Amino acid sequence: MTNDPGTTIPADERRSPLDAVHRAAGASFTDFAGWQMPVRYSSDLAEHHAVRTTSGIFDLSHMGEIVLVGPEAAAALDHALAGKLSAIEVGQAKYSLLLADDGGIIDDLVVYRTGDDRYMVVANASNAAVVADELRTRAAGFDTLVSDESDDIALVALQGPDARAVLLETPGFGVDGPGNDQDDFDAQIAALKYYRAFPATFEGQPVLVARTGYTGEDGFELYVAPELASRLWAALTETGGPRVVPCGLASRDTLRLEAGMPLYGHELSRDILPVQAGLGRVVALSKEGDFVGRAAIERGPADDAPVLVGLAAEGRRAARADYEVFDGEGADAARVGIVTSGALSPTLGHPVAMAYVSPGLAEHGTSLFVDVRGTRIPATVVALPFYKRAS
Repeated sequence: MTNDPGTTIPADERRSPLDAVHRAAGASFTDFAGWQMPVRYSSDLAEHHAVRTTSGIFDLSHMGEIVLVGPEAAAALDHALAGKLSAIEVGQAKYSLLLADDGGIIDDLVVYRTGDDRYMVVANASNAAVVADELRTRAAGFDTLVSDESDDIALVALQGPDARAVLLETPGFGVDGPGNDQDDFDAQIAALKYYRAFPATFEGQPVLVARTGYTGEDGFELYVAPELASRLWAALTETGGPRVVPCGLASRDTLRLEAGMPLYGHELSRDILPVQAGLGRVVALSKEGDFVGRAAIERGPADDAPVLVGLAAEGRRAARADYEVFDGEGADAARVGIVTSGALSPTLGHPVAMAYVSPGLAEHGTSLFVDVRGTRIPATVVALPFYKRAS
């Protein structure tokens, strides 16, 4: 296959509405959950540093968006998910989990309340179809309509210290309602808190502006119709100039690792209960009624179930996913865990990793060893996140 946007696309390969934009910019691509997505444009390191120092722009159109509408949409989500979604206000977002009956994590999600009886659930690309099917099944007894709108929504994220300024400088934005002018949009952005969203317009077309993020920096997510995505991308990059750097999935991964944010398929899976991943607070056991996975959550994991920790090391040799963790350096040392994500931190300048280890070894300051291609590298259990931006 060539990089010509006009090339016939295989039936099992999906492309973003921004595919032609990425190819024109010289992006390198990777397959991600059946999507051809940009993995990098220039270098992973340059893109990572751009988000930490100015801003980076990401195409996240491969994510899934499932909408629930109806008088019992809130009750359906309270039953279907681990959190109490009925408690969030219109314009608020909440991180939550879709659990299996045995308490394992099917996916981690962000849920937006976009109306009195309307919610949008944002799922990981690899799980979007599964999440949509599960929500339909779990909402079957409630007065609500579940629709998978993933194909009708593109997602552009602008992340970094300069993200807010660039967004305010970009022409074409307004608010959804009377007036619809830039001043009203600027006022909404100024008032927008973390994990909040509001309906706006770009070039007169609807856009949902959210402030969540997955990089450890401040930033915004812009949900738009696919046909509007390329014009939005162009407006942001032209306005920002060198302050807005196109970024691929590789830098997104190191950014979220530094921020201690879990990735499904690495830190989260159907074999992991929320408390093992440090996400026990996400489960609302205080909410009324039953929810899928509740009984298993109340029982809790086995006493020897591994728990997620942060590991920091010196030098330049970084642990990677699936590297083994030991309690000593010698041949008689016991295997006590497994790395789920790891990299040489571009921001901190030393190796960091997340790993599941035996619960007795999870205390901060514990000394462990990671087998890095046959060499036992000393590492120390540390608090997550590894990096936290200055407020």
